[in-house]
Amino acid sequence: MAKKDAPPRWDRKMQQRLARGEAAALGELYDRFASLVHGLAHRVLGDERAADGVTREVFAFVWEHPDSYDPQQGPLRSWVAALTHRLAVQRLRATEAAALPQEDHGSTEDLERKVRHASVAARADYIVQSMPVPLRAALELAYFQRRDYRQAAIDLDVTEDEARRRLRLGLQLLSTAHDAAAPGAPPEYGGAA
Repeated sequence: MAKKDAPPRWDRKMQQRLARGEAAALGELYDRFASLVHGLAHRVLGDERAADGVTREVFAFVWEHPDSYDPQQGPLRSWVAALTHRLAVQRLRATEAAALPQEDHGSTEDLERKVRHASVAARADYIVQSMPVPLRAALELAYFQRRDYRQAAIDLDVTEDEARRRLRLGLQLLSTAHDAAAPGAPPEYGGAA
């Protein structure tokens, strides 16, 4: 296995501060990642209160187990997103499994299908939030404002070729949400362990 690049300095420092028990570090981490955590949890669970609970669980876990994050394995953001995904899927499975005996038409296959669908949606959200701003801006223009590449080029003040390139790259990144083993994805997102 090739040696990974050194982790970003902020990630290493944050992990060290959390390991020392600095409450201010947890607050800083929360300010930086709470919207990501809550958004992913909500996307998987489809329930605001459940997403709030998962958000609390994620930050409690990080506070109680700061050494679980290994900066050599990748960015802190990816680790937090993977932790969120894992906890949200666990909660979804538990909630849905508890509801199965009460429903006549539910099955474990339906539950797994629902979990897979929620996982793909969460991966897509994470990919969009993580992609470079120029790519995300082009996709938002195309999707939400129904702009074609010519109109997007005008709105972004770039050439038509550049607008096409940004849309193509953004869509290629987004298409990896369906991949069972997206390159570089954390194990919880279907990547290699």
